[in-house]
Amino acid sequence: MTATTSQRLGRLGLLLLLCGQMLPLIDVSIINVALNTISASLNASQIELELLMSVYSLALALTLAFGGRSGDRFGRRRMLNVGVALFGLASLFCGLATNIPWLLTGRFLQGVAGGLIIPQVLATIHVSLSGRAHSNAIGIFGAVIGLSFLIGQILGGWIIAADIAGSGWRGIFLVNVPVCLLVLLLGPRFIPQTRSGQPAGFDVSGTLLLALAIAAILSPLAIGPLLNWPRWCFVLMLIGFALLPLFFQLERRKEQQGRWPLIPPSLMQTGSVRFGLVLALFFFTYVSGMMFCLALSFQMGLGMTAQQSGDAFIACGIAFFVASYVSARITARLGLLNTLLFGCVLTLLGLVWLPLALAAIWPQPDAAQLIGSTALLGFGQALVLGSFFRIGLSQVPAEQAGSASAVLSTAQQICLCFGPAFYGLVVHQMGLTEGLLVGLTAAFRLQLVAIAALAFATLVYIRLQRRAATGAV
Repeated sequence: MTATTSQRLGRLGLLLLLCGQMLPLIDVSIINVALNTISASLNASQIELELLMSVYSLALALTLAFGGRSGDRFGRRRMLNVGVALFGLASLFCGLATNIPWLLTGRFLQGVAGGLIIPQVLATIHVSLSGRAHSNAIGIFGAVIGLSFLIGQILGGWIIAADIAGSGWRGIFLVNVPVCLLVLLLGPRFIPQTRSGQPAGFDVSGTLLLALAIAAILSPLAIGPLLNWPRWCFVLMLIGFALLPLFFQLERRKEQQGRWPLIPPSLMQTGSVRFGLVLALFFFTYVSGMMFCLALSFQMGLGMTAQQSGDAFIACGIAFFVASYVSARITARLGLLNTLLFGCVLTLLGLVWLPLALAAIWPQPDAAQLIGSTALLGFGQALVLGSFFRIGLSQVPAEQAGSASAVLSTAQQICLCFGPAFYGLVVHQMGLTEGLLVGLTAAFRLQLVAIAALAFATLVYIRLQRRAATGAV
């Protein structure tokens, strides 16, 4: 038996899972609109503000693989509850912070909690549902990821502007506490307890080696732009990439010896997982970079306030929601891979339109002129994002669901961290000599190339799948 389940996952259980999923994802972006008020309140430097964002993503990426393995072994609902409880406490800790070290500690604990939560959500869906219900749930799961980033931008601006009980920026953290309590109270009743039927032990050496590699890669990305990319940043990144082959060699040896590797190399041989990693590289690097560039456009270029900047994402969010709602019907008509390709085409059109719309209004704040391009981007991105986990997990056996979801989520987080650093560097270098609009346009063109590359990779994968199916017949 590959998995055990104590009850069926119903609609309310799925809703609670998705609430848990949204908690760590919203907090990736919600802090963006609060940086100015945090700086004024706690006298934070630019480097400290950057660390508030990067330390969260770093802790999240470091914990995901461990979280997936823990859920497989101890039960996914149990580890979800541990993660949600820790996230609620860490959010309260952040909301009460009186200095930057205090707030940084809370953000790190939030990231650790998020790494425990995210793998349990996807793995529970994967092993508890089947057929159309499974496909719909995975599509909603992917949609929640994108909506969470948009909601974070919008909700953060509203909370700060409302200044409830004089909480100011603290409200963006304190709002998590009642949501965590709701999930903890209702989760045991409506979320099934699932675990692997053949739970693996913990891979301590593999976990530590992967953590070192990820930290060496992501840390320079977080602080390099602020320090004008000193040489040691590149050296540290090279060390991180050099550790990855050593990690996989260690994992391969453990699997051959019948031990329990953190990420089984046999899992990496699964075609859907490998294509999922390619999709993550191109898409999540693009989408985080695009959100970063839009934030620069709205606040630095067009002079919008935090709330105005958040509101400018509403059209994108509505289009994303609509696309997510109809994605199951689109997928049923076109097929999963063709839906991914269709999403790439719409995103490409949006990336052609967006720089033209920005140039037409620059430097006057007129978000209405951007509705068409941002809505098209939102619709296309929803279709791509909704396909990511469905494709990545499509060939994964149930007993490896936790490990596979952790692999895909870790790749997602690494690419989300890389996007703002890479595209931000392009904007900075081009903007120094030719102006911010020129730098932003160059970044959007590079993002267009990334999505075009993803569309080409999808065509290649479709052809390989058809060839494999023909060969099987």
